[in-house]
Amino acid sequence: MRTRIEEVTGEGVSGREDRLATEEPLEIRLAWPGSAARRVWVTMRTPGHDFELAAGWLLHEGVAGVGQVAGVAYCTDEDLTPEQELNVVTVTLDGPPMGDPGHRHVAQSSGSSACGVCGKDSIAEALTVRHGQRWAGPAPDPGVVRRLPGLLRDQQPLFARTGGVHAAGLFTADGDALVVREDVGRHNAVDKVTGARLLAGASPAEACLVVSGRAGFELVQKAVATGVGTLVAVGAPTSLAAGLASRAGLGLYGFTTEDRTVRYSG
Repeated sequence: MRTRIEEVTGEGVSGREDRLATEEPLEIRLAWPGSAARRVWVTMRTPGHDFELAAGWLLHEGVAGVGQVAGVAYCTDEDLTPEQELNVVTVTLDGPPMGDPGHRHVAQSSGSSACGVCGKDSIAEALTVRHGQRWAGPAPDPGVVRRLPGLLRDQQPLFARTGGVHAAGLFTADGDALVVREDVGRHNAVDKVTGARLLAGASPAEACLVVSGRAGFELVQKAVATGVGTLVAVGAPTSLAAGLASRAGLGLYGFTTEDRTVRYSG
C-alpha cells in the first residue's frame, strides 16, 4: 500500500510517498468427506498465494500428507464481513487428516507473522518434528551455496519496493530456482514454497531451501518435514535449529553471502 512519510536526514526533513508491505490475517479452515469445515489456524500474512500457504502449512504441521489435498478455495459464507472476504481459505482433503486438527489446533489457536510455533498447546508439541521423505539427490557445493542468496534476492520484487518482507526459495543443486515466494512472515514464505509444489503435483523435497533471514528452529522443522536436503540462510541458526539439523541429516548453512558461508555440522 502507498503512504506518505517524512524522511529525516542530516540535511533536514523531506516529505514523499512510500510503499508498505501489506499484512492481513488469514484464517485456514479444514474439511474432509463427512466433516464440515472448521478453523484450524489464523496467521498474519502478506496476501497472495494464500492457497499455497494453507496447503504448505498443513503439510508442515503433519495434518495433511503429500497428495492428500483435494481442493482449496476462498470461503463464501454469507455471514462473512467485508474484512473477511479473501481472508478465509478452506482446504478440502480427500480423506481424514493425518493428525487431529480439532485436538492439536483448537479453534482459538492463532499465530503472528513473526513466529512459526506460536499457538502450540505445549512445549512438547512445539518441539515435535515430522520427517518427510528425504531428498536423495546431490547436494550443492559451497560455490553454489554462496550464490543462492543473490539468486533469491533477484526474485524479490516486493522487497525491492517495500523492504518489508522475507523470502524463501526452492533451488536445485545447480542453483536453478524452482519456486520463490515472499511474505511478511518468514515461516509463511516457506509454507507458500511448499504449498506451490504440492498444488502443482510436485515433490516439496529438493536440494536446497533458501531463506532470507536467520535459520530458526521453526524453519528447520519445516525443512525436515518437507525432506529438503540443505537449508541455506542469510543469517545465523539458533542452537536448537543446528541441533535438529544435525540429528535429521539436514545440511545447514548460515551467514551466507557471495564471499562467505558457514556450514554447521553438529
